Amino acid sequence: MAAIPNRAALNPTDTAAVEGASETVAKYAKDGAVIVEKSTVPTGTARMIHQIMHQHRPECQYEIVSNPEFLAEGTAVRDLMHPDRILIGSNTTPAGLRAAAALKSIYTAWVPEVKVLLVNTWSSELTKLVANAMLAQRISSINSISALCEELGADVSEISKGIGADTRLGKKFLHAGVGFGGSCFEKDILNLSYMARTLHLDTVADYWMGVLDINKYQRDRFTQKVHRALNGNLKGKKVAILGFAFKEGTNDTRNSIAVHIIREISNERPKEIAIFDPGCSAAEIMEEVREHIKDERTLSQIKVRNNWRDTTEGSSAICILTPWYHFRYPAQAQATARRTSLWNGSKEQQKAIANAGFLGPKPTEMDIIDLEKFVTRGNNGTAVDPLKRLVPEVCPVDCKGCGQTAAAEDEGDAVDWEEVSRHMKLPKLVLDGRNIVSAPELEKLGFRVQGIGKGVGM
Repeated sequence: MAAIPNRAALNPTDTAAVEGASETVAKYAKDGAVIVEKSTVPTGTARMIHQIMHQHRPECQYEIVSNPEFLAEGTAVRDLMHPDRILIGSNTTPAGLRAAAALKSIYTAWVPEVKVLLVNTWSSELTKLVANAMLAQRISSINSISALCEELGADVSEISKGIGADTRLGKKFLHAGVGFGGSCFEKDILNLSYMARTLHLDTVADYWMGVLDINKYQRDRFTQKVHRALNGNLKGKKVAILGFAFKEGTNDTRNSIAVHIIREISNERPKEIAIFDPGCSAAEIMEEVREHIKDERTLSQIKVRNNWRDTTEGSSAICILTPWYHFRYPAQAQATARRTSLWNGSKEQQKAIANAGFLGPKPTEMDIIDLEKFVTRGNNGTAVDPLKRLVPEVCPVDCKGCGQTAAAEDEGDAVDWEEVSRHMKLPKLVLDGRNIVSAPELEKLGFRVQGIGKGVGM
């Protein structure tokens, strides 16, 4: 199974890592092996892998199968256990179809067969790119509408609810904000656009580049809001950044929206840019910052704090850039995964489990998987690990990520906005880039609040 590093900041069509991995696999793979390609790659990569394998081992026969993953960071285990679909792409030759069937048999141990889609290799590779591109397109679409809302007096959140109620559209990825970041969306759109342009489909390429243009436009609009709200002058002022990871529930800082906002704000020479993210260590944050900002004088203005108090104290403006539950107001209880004990089911469930006989003295892996299916059905399909078999790997004693998270927990998790108000400087500006605080409620505490897509109204 081949999975290669994600090079979001580099050439999105760079296949050097795939080529290197293919050469390594070719040295050791047995004749007749099925090579499964998992990474998001340019369309046609499976054919390239096959050519490399043949060059190194011309006497052997291999089948290359495309099986892109659709896991989202922060929910990877749930996505693996309860996928929307499993996509398997192969050659349409008898050997290729046998390879696809072999991989399918593994998945159907826990995934319903109707969710396993068999397609050709080209379709599989392209589907992954298009899926990410269309998710990003939805975000840019609603963000473009947020600019209209601010001019016309409409509320983009109400519009999102209105169009999301249409079953043809659905409500996901319609939450307006400061834009999308991360290692996938931009890279995959650049890949898709590049591929279209090489095929002389310039109109198609321009269409998808428009998604990135809107994303940059949304970021620029946000930084302009900061500039205008502070009277066009950031010198001598402290700006607090709440949230640095590209999304909540992860410590992934790659190509985060925050780093782009910080880079633009730093050009205004503020006294300090203080950053706090409850899921990221200082080392992780500064590593990404240094990828985008090289000037040492500018870097000296950027400070990573391990709690929200030190971050916001003495600041003139707060920018909320990641929708962690810690930052919400009114406060929201942390969403915790529903933990379901094997023996917490109904009496009927417990009796059925007790009477479930195994073929041998020790249950096989298939027996356990069948039991997991049964328990999950009894809990409306919501239990991710009903038998508690997924034991997290123990972190080293000096784990920086754990240290950062522990520091956040020591501070009581949620931001105390009343306390923040007492220790901020005027104009006590809150720029909510994720629409997770109630402007009317914060304004009662003395803040000035600006959200995304929130028009004044008639």
